[in-house]
Amino acid sequence: MLFFIVLCIVALAIIFSFLHLFSPNRRDMRGIPYVSKETLILLLLIYLTLVISFAVLYCVIHLNIQPIITEGGELLKEDFFSTMTTSVYFSAVTMLTVGYGDVTPIGIGRGIAIIQALLGYVMPAAFVVRIVLDLDYRD
Repeated sequence: MLFFIVLCIVALAIIFSFLHLFSPNRRDMRGIPYVSKETLILLLLIYLTLVISFAVLYCVIHLNIQPIITEGGELLKEDFFSTMTTSVYFSAVTMLTVGYGDVTPIGIGRGIAIIQALLGYVMPAAFVVRIVLDLDYRD
């Protein structure tokens, strides 16, 4: 158990050291374009907002209008907590265009998932455009 805790701490340290690469104050990187922390945080907040918004949409439609999400080929349970957690998971997997296939949309949920996947596919391009525009503005 202690080994896994240490392993998790090491993994988190590596992740945070990676995020340090986005710092504009690094002396050895002066003159080399960087991604600002503000831009990265903005992108993460946009993704998080969209994931949660679509999850709420999936959950509300599934519980109040018609079932639109199946897990393992069976409809989700009718309680809010399990539907919401599965909706958040499905929304994140769809937004990040991973698509594991364990949770699948049915009916109108397929159309909503297509729109969300399209947004998830376009977001990195918008991120790159934002960086290029920031670089042009600085020059």
